[in-house]
Amino acid sequence: MAPYLSISLNEPPLSAQADIKRLTTCSTKFLTEKKTNMYAFPTNKPVTVTSGGLPPILVFRLLSDEWLLVLSTKFTVISPSSPLSTSARAALVSAAYNRVDTDLLNQYPSLRCIVSSGAGVNHINLEECQRRGVQVANVGETHSINVADYAVGLLLDVMRRITMSDQYVRNGLWVTQGDYPLGSKLGGKRVGIVGLGSIGSAIAKRLKAFGCQISYLSRKPKPNVNYKFIPNIYDLATESNILVVSCSLTKETHHIINEQVLQALGKEGIIINIARGAHIDETELVQSLVKGEIRGAGLDVYENEPNIPKELIEMENVVLTPHQAVFTPESMGEVIQICIANFEAFFAGKPLVTPVVAD
Repeated sequence: MAPYLSISLNEPPLSAQADIKRLTTCSTKFLTEKKTNMYAFPTNKPVTVTSGGLPPILVFRLLSDEWLLVLSTKFTVISPSSPLSTSARAALVSAAYNRVDTDLLNQYPSLRCIVSSGAGVNHINLEECQRRGVQVANVGETHSINVADYAVGLLLDVMRRITMSDQYVRNGLWVTQGDYPLGSKLGGKRVGIVGLGSIGSAIAKRLKAFGCQISYLSRKPKPNVNYKFIPNIYDLATESNILVVSCSLTKETHHIINEQVLQALGKEGIIINIARGAHIDETELVQSLVKGEIRGAGLDVYENEPNIPKELIEMENVVLTPHQAVFTPESMGEVIQICIANFEAFFAGKPLVTPVVAD
């Protein structure tokens, strides 16, 4: 018999309210303790977690170990190395770690439903899934508020030099060297939003409240939107003091922020990226910052995560965070409930709650 861990849970499934309370509590503890195995399955052995014949789901990565407890009250949780994995009809994947391509779909031929624990789906070959009859869902707009708040926080930090001022004080330099150089105000700045989806719209709403002038780039003008539509990224950069990248990653948006865009943004320009690292040509960004061709950047995502160019780390005018804009204890509970709702809909033969289809 193949070695794998089997855990039986005989307790009855929790109510949805109890589920989310339990997960939020677990997630708060998980995040505040800063556990290092954030996406690791709790054991490196094949895992099958069973609970009274519940429908099986293949789980590639868990946002925390506590997810296993909540998922296993409603499903039989199977790890990729379990002997049962190839017969699983539904799977939970992580945008940060799992590419759903032809190879993976061939490896797990029974899959008919894939739920991503993130909003972006650039890691999933939607066309191939559609061809094979595999339904795909993400977590919808759950992350929008968190990411929008974070984007504004990054921008304020870059402009007002908050992180560097904090370090200045902590290092005792205020006493020995006097006041730290001032930053700039945000109000009145011209902000270009690259991608006015749910996240971009939430960012625009917040920056509008600061008194910023908002323009945006999208595939086409958005109905019932009062912001200025600019159909060309170079024109958007030319007219903006700040570019905030919030679009999905596609072939068309890969390196949408390139040398020409950075030059168009100009010496007082600031780049904020809370979308995907590959939206920005990182090499050109480094060169533009080194040469003083733009003023600064606030980055939560990178081309080769978790590796970040040394030059960026050494720059005082760049604020760097470890791809965490989406995560709060509250959002962890919301995310798992949406994932569960999609799986329940699939096994009940109903439409997915937050479906994603190929364009």
